[in-house]
Amino acid sequence: PAIRKARDRGVMVIALDSPTDPADATDALFATDNYQAGVLIGQYAKAALGAKPARIVMLDLFPGHPVGAQRHNGFMKGFGLNAPDAKSNTLGKDPAIVCMADSFGDRAKGQTAMENCLQKSPEVNVVYTINEPAAAGAYNALKRAGKEKGVIIVSVDGGCAGIKDVAAGVITATSQQYPLKMASMGVEAGIDYAKTGKKVSGYTDTGVTLIAAQ
Repeated sequence: PAIRKARDRGVMVIALDSPTDPADATDALFATDNYQAGVLIGQYAKAALGAKPARIVMLDLFPGHPVGAQRHNGFMKGFGLNAPDAKSNTLGKDPAIVCMADSFGDRAKGQTAMENCLQKSPEVNVVYTINEPAAAGAYNALKRAGKEKGVIIVSVDGGCAGIKDVAAGVITATSQQYPLKMASMGVEAGIDYAKTGKKVSGYTDTGVTLIAAQ
């Protein structure tokens, strides 16, 4: 309601990184294609696993969040599993996924979630994580259990700590997004509106790149 009231008074409203629900509540969105980010790491994990039967743990954000759903379902699509489409906020499921847990994008909660999944399904070989702090937590849990070797961990963000973890072998691959680009494009659109009265509209994909050690 607050956004609607602002727009009714001529205020341009731009979302960065995450869409509102519904997405057209704002004039524009500058953000990563989170579904594609998931597809990239799903494809990489599938290629890295090869012919081995997949036993996948999914460390998600929390139910109902569009970014969490898009990354989760995009990973499934890239891995070759039957996945919901990019517009769905429902987390897809498949027999290859042996455990799903919420990490809230937090390192400590990611570690706890991974520990719980290991109790349920100790023979995991692929771990999808919503972001790199959750991935680091998952690695800690695997290492404490003596299972860190041979497990493929993939994630999304491409932050400084995450890239270091890729180089160190903690994370196998991550999809890098560009928050500075989102922010700068949002500021530029605001300045342009102030100068010309022309509003930006719709969704602008700010790009995503797969980062892997090899």
